[in-house]
Amino acid sequence: MADLLSYVIRKLLLAIPVIFLATFIVFLMLYLTPGDPALALVPPRHTPADVEEVREKYGFNDPIYVQYGSFLWRLFNGDLGSSVSPATTGLEVSSMIVQRLPRTLELMAIGLTISYSLGIPLGIFSALRQNSLGDRSVMVFTLITYAMPSFWLGILLMMLFGVYLQWLPISGAIGGITSIILPAITLGLGNAALTTRMMRSSMLEVARQDYITQLRSRGLPENEVIYKHAMKNAMLPVITVIGLDIGWFVGGAVVVEKVFSWQGIGMLTVDAIEKDDFPVVQGCIMVLAIFVILGNLVADILYAYADPRVRLG
Repeated sequence: MADLLSYVIRKLLLAIPVIFLATFIVFLMLYLTPGDPALALVPPRHTPADVEEVREKYGFNDPIYVQYGSFLWRLFNGDLGSSVSPATTGLEVSSMIVQRLPRTLELMAIGLTISYSLGIPLGIFSALRQNSLGDRSVMVFTLITYAMPSFWLGILLMMLFGVYLQWLPISGAIGGITSIILPAITLGLGNAALTTRMMRSSMLEVARQDYITQLRSRGLPENEVIYKHAMKNAMLPVITVIGLDIGWFVGGAVVVEKVFSWQGIGMLTVDAIEKDDFPVVQGCIMVLAIFVILGNLVADILYAYADPRVRLG
């Protein structure tokens, strides 16, 4: 386990400059926004004196490196600024994010569960029945679901299960735990298609390896060969894309939450963009970026745990 621990420490150290780069990119959003950034932080009815007061308050007149240093200091102290939207003026951005984040995490967790619990078995099923009717049906299904935009898939599910069949609520959390079913399925199906194709391809490659042929020649039961030996190695490529899946779900949550009026951090981001509430947008994107970085870090650690060759490389 010592080699795994040293590998984890190296990855943690490498993640630090990546996080700093993410903070710098988020900070630059203020300067890449067209126009005067101070105008995004003042009320609709303002005077030139109000704009100048905002410039002084947020240090917009200081050199960029001084402003970035102040931004990092506030960030490390948990200060993401305050909302400037008329409805939420003065509310701390960190408090708004903490309030919404659990709903997004809940949605992502169920979506990931749907993705892997559907994608991995379908990929194995398809690989074991290559070129059969079942295999072709699964491939057509994955092609359609992967190519379909999440907002369009969400609308179709709303029309079918919410409007015509009236089985499930179509927005918000008015139906209790059933409210999360449609958003989670919408978020999970697209990634399930990618997981299915990757698992199928990996399983077909592993099944052709010499050691699998030798295990079969020794008379081992087929189920033991497939599920005890082949599947373990076939899972490795799937593990490597867990970090990418986190990024997929972070981006997908923004769209899905808006479609279903799910009160998570994704909807908070979209609403803040519509209201020109720049501090909230900046804080939300910072949190989402950190989630993507941590997701990739977790994927590296899981891959090293599953394959000792990686940590020794």
